[in-house]
Amino acid sequence: MNSKGMGKSWIFAAAFLLASAGLAVAAENAPAQQAESAAPAAAAVATEAVQAEAVAAASGPVSIEFDGNATINNGGTIKVKGKAPAGQPVFLEVWAEGHDVRANRFDKDPDPKTGVRPYIFYLTEHMPAYFKIFAPTTMQDKIDAEKKKGGKWSMSNIIKELGADAAYNAPAEAPIKAYKSSFIASIIGSRGELLSDAPDRRRSMQLTKARFRDLDKVVAAQVNVAADGNFTAEIPMRKGIAPGEYQIVAHVDKATKSAPITFTNQTNFPTVYLTNAGTSMNLIYPFFLTLAVTIFGVLMGAGGGFILNPLLVTLFPMLPHTIVAGTVTPTVLFSQGSGIYNYSKIKFISWKLGIGIGLAMLAGGFIGPKLTEMITLAQFKSAFGYILLVLAALMFWQTTPGYLAKNKKEQAILKEFKKRAEEAAANK
Repeated sequence: MNSKGMGKSWIFAAAFLLASAGLAVAAENAPAQQAESAAPAAAAVATEAVQAEAVAAASGPVSIEFDGNATINNGGTIKVKGKAPAGQPVFLEVWAEGHDVRANRFDKDPDPKTGVRPYIFYLTEHMPAYFKIFAPTTMQDKIDAEKKKGGKWSMSNIIKELGADAAYNAPAEAPIKAYKSSFIASIIGSRGELLSDAPDRRRSMQLTKARFRDLDKVVAAQVNVAADGNFTAEIPMRKGIAPGEYQIVAHVDKATKSAPITFTNQTNFPTVYLTNAGTSMNLIYPFFLTLAVTIFGVLMGAGGGFILNPLLVTLFPMLPHTIVAGTVTPTVLFSQGSGIYNYSKIKFISWKLGIGIGLAMLAGGFIGPKLTEMITLAQFKSAFGYILLVLAALMFWQTTPGYLAKNKKEQAILKEFKKRAEEAAANK
């Protein structure tokens, strides 16, 4: 082979070796290039997985949502559905958000062991205007058993029986003032020495009962729970509740609950919300009731409050008796103001007697309101009923023919009143 041919061979060999080396390098770099191109996709998948886990962690093992409208008009039905761990009971806690009212209780019952009366006055200004626990429908028998106790039902006992301690939170967070009083102090309406001002779960249950009074207002069995953990509930919201936002939280236990969901209750005039009473009511009915009572009350020489008070407590049970007593007192000024003017025109007023007994009323006006907050509704009704019975019996006795015949002074007064009435009518 000549030198020229050998040179060409060397050239071809070198070219072949270079080509082989290039293919090898390309083969080695191909996986790295594929990995680099796949890295963004893998990162995106990992990010989506982390976000999904974060969403799951935020929602928790219990979910809840509305099954329809989230707005009602002066009460109505709210439908919800959700998912909880299978085989577990689900409790719904519902409360008014941003509407707090007052609740109080005067503990004067003797201690079962020592027989000593504590005379402690408990008071909170932050009781939710609406609060209720909705239990599974399978627990209705436990609620019925507690209802059979009548007025002796216990908030703590029904929560224990239902196993619903995890769903009792909103009232338990309210700070409670405890005042050490005494028998004499309670008579004059003094609250006494402040012992504490902090949340107290046990006392809050007593105040919850004192505020809402009826078991049906704080507990109901409305939740249908399936074996797989899916649940539904139709929540009846009564008329007269506060307007605004309400929160619902689904609870399984203290460590397992849903995020809160919010619905709205709307009210329109003539239905108005009474802030300190924590309830809404239509003004038309009490307006005409008061008109009739005032006409009769002024005829009897009073403002009509002694008649209006028990009627409002009976016909409008959503109103706390303390609010009724406090509200009726200033409203009587309207009827008494016009009554004073008209009675003075016909000269039926004895100012000396009026001022004398008015001073006693002034003193009673300081004591009465304090005593009102220390008695229960049952005690309020009982005391009012006895007073009215005594007054009715006394007035009836004084109108009997035998009494009038023996009491010449009474007859002289009646004749004088009749004479003045005739003179006043003739002067018009």
